[in-house]
Amino acid sequence: MARNDDLQEDNNPFEPRRNEALLGHEEAEKTILDAWNSKRMHHAWLLCGPRGVGKATLAYRMARFILSGGGTGGAGLFGDQPDGLYVDPEDPVARRIAGGGHGDLKVIERQYDEKKKRLQGEITVANVRTVGNFMSKTSAEGGWRIVIVDAADELNRNAANAILKVLEEPPANAMMILIAHHPGRLLPTIRSRCRRLNLGALEDHQVVDLLGRYCPEMDLGDRDALSGLAEGSIGRALQLHEVGGLELYTEMVNLIASLPNADVAAQHKFAERFSPADKDAAFATVTELLHWWLARMIRFAATGQPPREVVEGELPAMQRMAAAQPLDQWLEVWEKINELMGATRGLHLDRKQALLNAFFMLEETMRT
Repeated sequence: MARNDDLQEDNNPFEPRRNEALLGHEEAEKTILDAWNSKRMHHAWLLCGPRGVGKATLAYRMARFILSGGGTGGAGLFGDQPDGLYVDPEDPVARRIAGGGHGDLKVIERQYDEKKKRLQGEITVANVRTVGNFMSKTSAEGGWRIVIVDAADELNRNAANAILKVLEEPPANAMMILIAHHPGRLLPTIRSRCRRLNLGALEDHQVVDLLGRYCPEMDLGDRDALSGLAEGSIGRALQLHEVGGLELYTEMVNLIASLPNADVAAQHKFAERFSPADKDAAFATVTELLHWWLARMIRFAATGQPPREVVEGELPAMQRMAAAQPLDQWLEVWEKINELMGATRGLHLDRKQALLNAFFMLEETMRT
């Protein structure tokens, strides 16, 4: 369901190009609106922040606003200025953007590899070759031309250099909006030519509210628990919901909480579900959750500050682990488990055995 920053599925009304809901980023929206109203709109914007917090949603919100005339070009009928970037989803421009058919908007993102049956690992120069020509042409509808790059930190070096060439000589009434989960990976010369906006993690209650909007069938308890797992990312919360992440996390925590008196049969049953070849996403999710849980336990051991308990019983389990071995021992185990899971995904090793080995490492460390 999720590709980069938010949902990216053609029939999903809440994917960024259709999504009219943006919570938690009012200051960023105000900065953009002030630039527009003052007629000092920068030709390139860099939207930075954690994955899944709404960067793509804001990028498309900007595009809808500008391509629909931006409140009639910065001033209303009586000289008043627009007070937000919102555009009615029934507006003709919004509808064309939602359908991917607006002539003045170009979106650059990783392409689907038909041979490997997955998204390419990076954005290549072939994907961006037409950007310069697109932005220098006359607008199809008499206004601006906009390019959204989602995400710019997925550009390979040749693609990044091609984007840089456009940024160095920006055409009039043309704008590039770059989305970056890890802006430090961008060329410094790209960063220096963009106006940067940092979007922080959402508050837990905002994630809960958005989950209620996107998944009205989900009860409040599950929404609250998912907000804890998502750490301020609505995109991550929705990804976890799609693959049953909350259920996986609860089962995993229960298995860890039983250590060092392991329930071997339960471990085998849990690990077995990730063996089939079509369980890539589920295995990636459970390894990320295991990594996340251990990192939180280690931080707790180091600082003495208890984390939020997402599911019942995980805090006592962390306390027992932290007391069983010194911090350096747990850091070593954490590194070994991460290496094991990375090798399992990269080399297509036995997933079930990898998870069983991870549980065994935790059990042995507690017993030693």
